[in-house]
Amino acid sequence: MANRRLKETRPPPDAEARRAVAPVVCYPTDTLPQPPEPVLFQAREGLVLRDSVLVPPREARSFRAMAGQVIRISSVEGPQVGDLNLWNADDLTERFYSGKTRALHGTHVTTGDRLWSSFPALRPMATIVRDTLDWYGIDGFGGAVHDVIGTRCDPYTHALLSGGDQYHHCCHSNLTRALADATGLPLREAEGHVHDVLNVFMCTGFTRDTGQYFMKASPVRPGDHIDLLAEIDLLGALSACPGGDCGAEHSSDIAPCFPLLVEIFDCALTDGWQPPDRNGYDRSHGR
Repeated sequence: MANRRLKETRPPPDAEARRAVAPVVCYPTDTLPQPPEPVLFQAREGLVLRDSVLVPPREARSFRAMAGQVIRISSVEGPQVGDLNLWNADDLTERFYSGKTRALHGTHVTTGDRLWSSFPALRPMATIVRDTLDWYGIDGFGGAVHDVIGTRCDPYTHALLSGGDQYHHCCHSNLTRALADATGLPLREAEGHVHDVLNVFMCTGFTRDTGQYFMKASPVRPGDHIDLLAEIDLLGALSACPGGDCGAEHSSDIAPCFPLLVEIFDCALTDGWQPPDRNGYDRSHGR
């Protein structure tokens, strides 16, 4: 098989000097709106359970959270990763923007990071207020937890790589069915609203030699959870990935899979919470 990394050009004399140029962070976040520190703690106080949804293995379920409520996603029976989509509950065109979240916060997110919405709103949809896996950090392979790199497992890539095999429980399809059920939209219309995800509990990175996206067995265990403060009214959908802990493969009817629990809580911030304003750009685009 041909080497996809074939190098045909000889390095110039100053190749090492060019490689040695120091990097610059694309989006310095010194001026990025941050949640006041007390918010992170107040969102943990006075929790009152209002709703819960158990997401079956290899399936997805939807949920709703009002601005100021806390969404908790928990491992309950065994190591399992989940693919999360978020939409403005009143406007599906405003949805989670994983690429911009990645550009602002990094490839993986944890406590204090915010999940940003798509253009033109570009505002915080949710803030991570607790993460029981924040101890993991970055391991020796370059892996970390809760990624905003991966797009979600999908039946199109699966068919491409498998020679046409039809698999219907990829996270993309699971999320499509869950959104259709939640909204009454036809399946194909709902699919157009499914978007790149927050890979909850998934441990991923890039290989050092080829730069390829990798996954490894998640460190999540029953009792681990991540808490998100909803900053606007949200419709969400979570898929319990068919790869289980994603230690071997991610589109599988063989990998051990477990349910995920979604709980919605009122907290000390719920009453009187004010959603953030939409982005201030005037949308004139120079005209």
